[in-house]
Amino acid sequence: MPPFSPQRAARLPFATWLKRCAFAAALACVPAAAWAQAAADAATAAPPATEIAGRTPSGHGFVRPQDWTQSRRGSAVVLQAPEGGSWIALVEVDASDAAGAVAQAWQRYAGRAAPQPSMTLPLANRNGWVDGRSYVYRAAGAEPRQLSAQAMRSGPRWVVRIDDLANAVAGKRQADLNLIRDEFVPAGHVRESFAGRKARRLDAGRIEQLKAFVRRSQRLLGVPGLSLGVVQGGKVVYAGGFGVREAGKPESVDADTLYLIASNTKSLTTLMLATLVDEGRLRWDTPVAEVWPGFRLADPQATAQMRIKHLSCACAGLPYRNLDWEFARPGAPASIVFDILARMRPTSAFGASYQYTNPPAAAAGYVGAHVAYPDLELGQAYDRAMAERVFAPLGMGRTTFDFDRAMRGNFARSHGVGLDGSLEPIDPRRDRQMHAVRPTGGAWSNVHDLLAYVKLELSGGTLDDGQRFISEAALRERWKPQIATGRNAWYGLGLDTDVSSGTPMLSHGGRLYGQRSNMAWWPEHGLGLVILTNASTGNVLMDALPRKLMELAFDAQSEADSMVAAAAAGEREQRRARRREWKFPADPEQAATLASRYRNDLLGELRVQRSDGALRFAFDAWDMPVASRLNADGAVEFAGAIASPPFPFLAGRSAAGRTLTLRDAQNEYVFVEVQ
Repeated sequence: MPPFSPQRAARLPFATWLKRCAFAAALACVPAAAWAQAAADAATAAPPATEIAGRTPSGHGFVRPQDWTQSRRGSAVVLQAPEGGSWIALVEVDASDAAGAVAQAWQRYAGRAAPQPSMTLPLANRNGWVDGRSYVYRAAGAEPRQLSAQAMRSGPRWVVRIDDLANAVAGKRQADLNLIRDEFVPAGHVRESFAGRKARRLDAGRIEQLKAFVRRSQRLLGVPGLSLGVVQGGKVVYAGGFGVREAGKPESVDADTLYLIASNTKSLTTLMLATLVDEGRLRWDTPVAEVWPGFRLADPQATAQMRIKHLSCACAGLPYRNLDWEFARPGAPASIVFDILARMRPTSAFGASYQYTNPPAAAAGYVGAHVAYPDLELGQAYDRAMAERVFAPLGMGRTTFDFDRAMRGNFARSHGVGLDGSLEPIDPRRDRQMHAVRPTGGAWSNVHDLLAYVKLELSGGTLDDGQRFISEAALRERWKPQIATGRNAWYGLGLDTDVSSGTPMLSHGGRLYGQRSNMAWWPEHGLGLVILTNASTGNVLMDALPRKLMELAFDAQSEADSMVAAAAAGEREQRRARRREWKFPADPEQAATLASRYRNDLLGELRVQRSDGALRFAFDAWDMPVASRLNADGAVEFAGAIASPPFPFLAGRSAAGRTLTLRDAQNEYVFVEVQ
């Protein structure tokens, strides 16, 4: 992979930025009262100038982001990312099955046999494609790369999409990848649209169908506990629970059960900020450094450009970065967020690329809280601002950032899948690391409280008693497009919007060690949903449950059950693959190569503990049992035995001694042996 080019990352002139975002800007200028209709119209509007429509030889439609280049290799259409060295190929083949199609596609794309897949996973039937299967490959241990192939059929011919991407490119071009993947459709396929249609009333029969879907999904996915709430026309039409708080224990979940809602906290945080904007105490375009003079990024120009809204818009080019706080000392103060930001610099042009990241969103909450209560410590100020400005007025009486309070009573325990295939409780110390960055993902809440929030969004800012809580303009400023996430989708201020179905759906999901959640609402129809689960295996339900609700409300095509069935089959295959690849307990010979102590200047100390043949890695705030595997190139990796996620550490050597290297999409952390 070529090094990052500062020329590519040069700041866009404002006029160029406006041109690139013509689609988003047009919507952003629409008065709030007409927003929903404008968004619906946009679903069928011409594509923005930042994308170029194309056809494969057989007429299948695809979209190429403008900055990508395109070439042909016979029946293969190859798209290359602007950075070079990363490609997506769309290859048409005649084959009898998916495996044969993938084998041919690799020959046509790369002139060589397909790599040996580490796992093969089924795909749901969607967007006109059927019988799909995904093939996942392991890149060489020292190469941070994503390799996969997806075979899909429409009619007699197969099409294979090969993703051959550097991790850093995949990390900073999420919107481009969404565009390529979501807009690849069979020749003649007409997307389903609900534009101009009215949602049906969710009567008792439809609610029973929804509950039956939840029960089927819960059984297939192995989710211990799930809580669900639905609102329509300003009324709660269902609120309840399915299953248990902790696997193997009898206590049931219900609509009062607290879950760690992770990134759903972001939209609650921007609601708090909106109240300050509504009162004139803050502007969305206020420079961050004006409110918090100590604010800085590693790039001085980016520091000067950052406005309050840029902290929450995923549009400032700042990369995903979690490990700095996940490995911090226990009880780290809120100020750690600003220490992390001081080490961050944009990896894409300001305003040019969607990059979802947590530290800036956490800073948004703390900066707003400082405006509200300048004499309080940042964490105390934020907790008070949220309690007084959001939770109390909305009647969200159980929502809290206090882990001890949340985990004393009716709460859902986090579960992840171990490398041996079993579902295991997650060490709660892992979740507690979120407390230092809580504005981005540290709230505990339940169905009843979150439905109160969803009703506020649907009402345009009024409470159940008719009292206005916030102006409609201030509330819905958060809905407006800040950065595109797909052809007909964008990220606002802590909120996602998708108009691809012809009717706007706003949402925000949350993922954290063994907890999955989503809030979604359809403002044109007064319809909203809250889904909370206590296992990583419930991931697909973040999308499948909103889809199922749309099927019931609009008599739409059946897709949700296929999504869940494919995810359940995929989960089984992933468990088998983990058991094949990883040794747990760790292989004794591989474990013997480790030093006793390592250190990274940012993440702290890693201590290697051995006891009764088991291996553990201990960090400042938590520890984990460790498995091992041998890569094809001879490199050895070690990872947490509960894969949520597993955090693979690549063993190696440097002039300073033995090393363990940990990577996320765009960052690398090297732990070096302590002599």
